[in-house]
Amino acid sequence: MSLTTTTHLNFTGQARAALEFYQSVFGGHLTIATYADFGMPKDAPGADGVVFGSVVADNGFRVMAYDIPGRAPAPAGSAEVTTRRENGTTITSEPFFLAVEGASLEEVETHWAQLAVDATVIEPLAASAWSAGFGMLADRFDVTWTFSVARPQA
Repeated sequence: MSLTTTTHLNFTGQARAALEFYQSVFGGHLTIATYADFGMPKDAPGADGVVFGSVVADNGFRVMAYDIPGRAPAPAGSAEVTTRRENGTTITSEPFFLAVEGASLEEVETHWAQLAVDATVIEPLAASAWSAGFGMLADRFDVTWTFSVARPQA
């Protein structure tokens, strides 16, 4: 038996745009089903919202998302992310972030550069004590991501 975990992101009207953006960054197959697809009258408010969405890529990237029913879209940049430096380390108030780890700095830099468009960089992608490259950003949908290069196996 094996288990797989998949991050499921909750949005307020931006799930489709976020999933399309993540597919453009990481590749893979995009699946989107709306509330109308599952029987809600097409002219009802929120019928075009995403009830099930995912991006699944051959490189191992996998994310799911939906639009919370009955919630009005939040204005862009509305999530409050606070950060502070403590003993040379960036501390963030985010309750979670998505961690992306690549085999090489070049692989990580490619995805970082694409996801960083219109993002808030919390910690620039750079060499660290534990990785050839580590960085943290909040993307245009206020989702926080960390990027790192895997350590070579001994």
